[in-house]
Amino acid sequence: MTDFHGNPCWFELGTGDLDGARRFYAEVLGWQIADAGMEGFTYLLAQADGDMVAGMMALERQAGAPPPNWTIYLAVDDCDQSAELITAAGGTVLKGPADIPGTGRFAVATDPQGAVFGILQPDMSSMSEAELRKAREGGAFNQRKAGHGNWIELMSRDPEAGFEFYSSLFGWTKGQAMDMGEMGIYQLFRRGGTDIGAVMGLGEAPQPAWLPYFGVDGVDAAIARITASGGRVAHGPQEVPGGAFIAVATDPQGAWFAVVGPR
Repeated sequence: MTDFHGNPCWFELGTGDLDGARRFYAEVLGWQIADAGMEGFTYLLAQADGDMVAGMMALERQAGAPPPNWTIYLAVDDCDQSAELITAAGGTVLKGPADIPGTGRFAVATDPQGAVFGILQPDMSSMSEAELRKAREGGAFNQRKAGHGNWIELMSRDPEAGFEFYSSLFGWTKGQAMDMGEMGIYQLFRRGGTDIGAVMGLGEAPQPAWLPYFGVDGVDAAIARITASGGRVAHGPQEVPGGAFIAVATDPQGAWFAVVGPR
C-alpha cells in the first residue's frame, strides 16, 4: 500500500441549491469556492489554506436520486481492483470506475449495510515532488487545519461488520472503544497509528451513513454562523475526549455535517 491508500482524501456535497450551498459553506467554514470549469455540468471546488478540500455538485448528477448529502472519498492505490474487492466483500458499486481528467479514477459504492462512500485513485503522474509531499501531509483531510476534514464517522446497523468491511479494504485498525451507554460502543479506528474516525450504531440516523467533521477555530462561533446562515444545529456543543468540542448540524438544504475544534 502507498502513503495514500485508505486515507480520507475528498469530501463531496450533493445539493439541490448550489448557489445557496456555496454561500453557506463560505460563511460557515471560510472556504473560497469557485467553478471548476468542467465541461457539461457545474462542479464547484472549495479551497482552505491553499488546499483543495471539497467539491459541490447538483443532486441529479448523483446515483440513486439521494437527499442532500456529503460523500466521503477514500484514497486507493488501484480503483478498479478496489471496486472488485468492494463487490466481493458484499458492497455495491453504484457508479464507475471512471476517469476524472487531471484528477484520477473514482467510483461510488455502498458498504454491505448501505452506507455510501467513494474511492479515488489520485493521478500522481503530473504531481511535482512538492505536490506529492503536500498530499502526504494531509490535503483535504488534515487534523491540524481549520476548514479541512478532521474526522469521519460511520453510523451502521452492524458496526462490527462495518468495521471489518473497511478494515479489509483499507487496512484500518481498531483504536479505543468507548462505551456510550444506550448508544452502544463508539469504536475508534486508526490509519498509520493515528485515529482518523469511528464507527457506531445508527443512533438517531434513519439509515447507515458517513458523517464528515470539518475543523473550525471555535465551535461556539461556528454554531452561530451555522444558525445565522440558515442551517440547523442538531447536537452540541459537546466536549469529546482530548478536550475538543463538536457540533452536528444540517445545512439549509438538509445535508448533514459536523464541526470540531476548541470551544
